[in-house]
Amino acid sequence: MERVCFQLQVKPDRIAEYREAHAAVWPEMLQAIADSGRRNYSLFLREDGLLIGYYETDDDRASQAALAADPRTSAWEAAMTDFFVALGGRPDQNAQTLDEVFNLEDQLAKENQ
Repeated sequence: MERVCFQLQVKPDRIAEYREAHAAVWPEMLQAIADSGRRNYSLFLREDGLLIGYYETDDDRASQAALAADPRTSAWEAAMTDFFVALGGRPDQNAQTLDEVFNLEDQLAKENQ
């Protein structure tokens, strides 16, 4: 399993609208995400627009390719693009990923070996 964390910056004047859009994500987009193999997917938004996302998947490259090829995602991604500062493309493909430096379960498992 891969754990993926990413960062984006929501434009400060669009934060309320971004929150509203994510309070009820389109059902077809929810299904496309699930069908791509992503699970335990969460977004966290700071009041200055810093957005941190997290999900788990068995194969992130395959998941990204599935979403890129899925026609259900095109309209959602087009609607979301203008929310972000200096993105230059689809949010799901241009977010900065963060390196995982600590995981409690991984370290506990090592201790118990």
